[in-house]
Amino acid sequence: MGQVSASSSIAVTADPKRALEAIADYDTVRPRILTSHYRDYKVVDGGKGAGTVAEWTLQATESRSRDIHAEVTVADSIVTERDANSSLVNTWTVTPDGTGSQVTLRTTWTGAGGVKGIFEGIFAPLGLKKIQAEVLGNLKTELG
Repeated sequence: MGQVSASSSIAVTADPKRALEAIADYDTVRPRILTSHYRDYKVVDGGKGAGTVAEWTLQATESRSRDIHAEVTVADSIVTERDANSSLVNTWTVTPDGTGSQVTLRTTWTGAGGVKGIFEGIFAPLGLKKIQAEVLGNLKTELG
């Protein structure tokens, strides 16, 4: 069982503070930027920033879904979502980029072992990068 990861980035015109606030806004912004791959999204506790707990089902493919119970931490320019149900971790990193920001979304988890793990390590990141790119594109639109 190795670590599997997928990472996508996008440049946005918003300054880093505004971009980070939007990413950490699970009440208002997050529901607007999620794609059809996310079902049953809800905020369980908090809603803005550290201490927030949110849940959703990630429908990665027609036959692969994962129920996420995300516990949120915020440190400097990083928002981290740790799934209490698995080893999955989403890390949103915001860095200055000219007059705007660079936003990177990285998802990691412990993959399956054996042959299944080999296929997961190859194909899961490709599909997840497409989902990440859609979410980041929606964030860019949200930030104007």
